[in-house]
Amino acid sequence: MGAIGGPDPTLLLCWDTSLRRVRQLARGIYEATWDELAARYGTTDQRQRLLDRLKRALDSLRSTGCRRAYIDGSFVTANDDPGDFDACWEARNVDPLLLDPALMDFADRRRAQKSTLGGELFPADLPAAAVGVPFLDYFQLDKNTGATKGIVAIDLEDLP
Repeated sequence: MGAIGGPDPTLLLCWDTSLRRVRQLARGIYEATWDELAARYGTTDQRQRLLDRLKRALDSLRSTGCRRAYIDGSFVTANDDPGDFDACWEARNVDPLLLDPALMDFADRRRAQKSTLGGELFPADLPAAAVGVPFLDYFQLDKNTGATKGIVAIDLEDLP
């Protein structure tokens, strides 16, 4: 595990000119504070809007007892214009009666989550239908190649 934003060259995101696609974090789960995540990935107006919505979603999860979430998708790449964020969260200690109903609404390609929260959030231990492994593991796989990739972990107890 590492921390994002430091001098570690494995954390640098770059444009792969030969493949013409945005590269992902190197394999691993990278611990980050909210401030580190915001500084590293809040670099455009679109990213700032997504960070605002992600923060509201994470605050909502924290209020239910959730202690940890993992951020994935184009949001944690060098893509200047990600459409949304993807995340999964640890269900341990969560009071299900306090959950925002949108967090458990996976219908219609998670439309309620996207419109209410701005992204898609899954319980980390819920099996991803595409491959049958828990979302925490699924998020660490490149959906095009099957290779492993990195994700960012946030301790919700330390959110500002």
